[in-house]
Amino acid sequence: MDFTNTVAVITGANRGLGRSLAAELIERGAKVYAGARDPRTVDLPGAIPLRLDITDPTSVQRASELATDVNLFISNAGIDTRTRLIDGPFENIRQELETHLFGTLTTLRAFAPAIERNGGGTILNILSVLSWVHPSFHGAYSVGKSAAWAMTDVLREELAPKGIKVAALHVGYMNTDMAQGVPPEAPKTDPLDVARAALDGLAEGSNEIIVDEFSKQIKQSLAAAK
Repeated sequence: MDFTNTVAVITGANRGLGRSLAAELIERGAKVYAGARDPRTVDLPGAIPLRLDITDPTSVQRASELATDVNLFISNAGIDTRTRLIDGPFENIRQELETHLFGTLTTLRAFAPAIERNGGGTILNILSVLSWVHPSFHGAYSVGKSAAWAMTDVLREELAPKGIKVAALHVGYMNTDMAQGVPPEAPKTDPLDVARAALDGLAEGSNEIIVDEFSKQIKQSLAAAK
């Protein structure tokens, strides 16, 4: 992939991994729409702020009508309410699914036609090692990311005839706001390193990009268990 010819839309691009992805894409010569619920929070030089709340279909539709030249869509926006399934607030579980499954699917349905019209391109879904392992204290998040992983596989098949490649990125804890409250001894990956690995993987044509050692070990253990 030649990023100098890339026009990217990134959800949740005002901080954390989304901001790092935007910065690295700009560094590599891409045009970047930085999606955020409040575009005033986008402070990255060179990025085009784009109002985009993935849980609001009207916001998604308006954003898709503005960024019509897109050929790379990175679905990054997410939440982690750290909610258990049996005794946690049900509204939190619903919010996780509205974000990771329904919100993500809403955006992809809105932007995929533009990518097809522009001659094809790529979708990258930011997932997690918790797509594969499911600790109870991340119950709702694990369910949401597992659903998003399945959705990624389905969309890869559906969108291939339209010239759209669908890839997934799996990573453990990153040094971002979402990891606040994680024990300090837990390994955390720099989001800029994750962003660089993500784009290198896309450039190589990878369907599945696995960044950190923990995620690689989990993937290997799952393969060995089959």
